[in-house]
Amino acid sequence: MITAISKWWGRFQTSRPELSKFIMFLLLSNGVTVLQLALMPIFRWAFASFTGLTDVGFQVLPVGSNVDGSQYYMFDYAAGALPAGGGGLAYFLAVQITLLIAQVINFFLQRNITFKSNTSVWVAAGWYTVAYVAITFIAAAAQGFYKAPIYDFFMVTLGWGSSGSVVADVLTMIINAAISFWVFYPIFKVIFRQVPTEVEVVAEPGDKVER
Repeated sequence: MITAISKWWGRFQTSRPELSKFIMFLLLSNGVTVLQLALMPIFRWAFASFTGLTDVGFQVLPVGSNVDGSQYYMFDYAAGALPAGGGGLAYFLAVQITLLIAQVINFFLQRNITFKSNTSVWVAAGWYTVAYVAITFIAAAAQGFYKAPIYDFFMVTLGWGSSGSVVADVLTMIINAAISFWVFYPIFKVIFRQVPTEVEVVAEPGDKVER
């Protein structure tokens, strides 16, 4: 069964190279997203339980005003537990550490399996880092709009409390992953290129050379 699937996939890659790459990218990205969904609640729990970082606010890069006139921050993690607060520095670190781990794993999976790139890993890593930082800022700016309402809905409106917090964790991670997915794919096509390799043919003594 596995052999048959492997052969079919090999033929599919040959006949539909771009589509096969996109499908593999989708599968691996979803796998990495599952990893993020598992890690995010663990890191949040660890920081909240063993540090006082939930009560340390992290609000940086003011970029305008909210609808109610209050300051809008690109990275808005007000002190205090969600939903009343913004999760503080504990939430920020939980998100960023989770994303960092996931993206490092994603880098090697996509480079070696999806795109089978043979260009410099260091050059690719440099551009990947630039893309990762840019996406971090984009995702952070977007999160300011949906994070608080999502946690408030599940924890307060539905009255799910801590269970609602876990559901909200999952939903926010899915949104972050979706943003990363659509931004990273075109970037990967550029930085994970396949360069044709030249094969040198060395004539052995006695070989005929056609002219």
